[in-house]
Amino acid sequence: MINSINFLLMVSCLSLVLISYQANAWGPVDPTIGFVSLPLNRSNLVVQRPYDVPEDQRYCFVNGTHKLWVYSTDKPHSLTSKTSPRTEIRVHGYDYSSGVWQFEGYGYLPCGTTGVCIMQVFGASPHATTLMLRVYNGSLTYYRASVIVPNIYDKWFKLNVIHDVDNSKVRVYIDGVLKSEAPGRGGTSHYFKFGVYAQNNDSYYMESRWKDIKVLKKCD
Repeated sequence: MINSINFLLMVSCLSLVLISYQANAWGPVDPTIGFVSLPLNRSNLVVQRPYDVPEDQRYCFVNGTHKLWVYSTDKPHSLTSKTSPRTEIRVHGYDYSSGVWQFEGYGYLPCGTTGVCIMQVFGASPHATTLMLRVYNGSLTYYRASVIVPNIYDKWFKLNVIHDVDNSKVRVYIDGVLKSEAPGRGGTSHYFKFGVYAQNNDSYYMESRWKDIKVLKKCD
């Protein structure tokens, strides 16, 4: 009788362990555990916009939300640039070349914005970027390849991007769930950007909104 009870207790304990493992493996997690949030203020968030328009015609910050928009007919962000139109925030003061770094923020894409990059890990070799998160017809994609999240329009989502430079890995979490893991792409210096940057097959009007931006570094 005692052996039967012990066996049932053991099975129950194993079941709880399995359920806990499944929740951790497949459910939302906190990707920031083990990281330190670094000081960040408006001076760290540098707006890049078409060079021929005032900042307030492509960017505003209201009630804690950054709103960035651009048109497919806009100029580049500088006279010498040959790149496509963009209104992006470049995170300044936290360029990095080693270690494990993380971007966190809440994003929002209004319906109709497409053919656009909304977040970058800049710096690579021979490429320009280690990561581009783009939106095509309502789907969030890794560059123009795999779909990370379908139906991203008209709802807030939590984005965490972890760049492990030394092990050459990039992980993308949406709402605490790991959605993508990709290899690094080389390079000696990196930084984060977010906003709207026109890509191929872009819509005439592109917009994204962001709030609660953080930059974190893994504890040594």
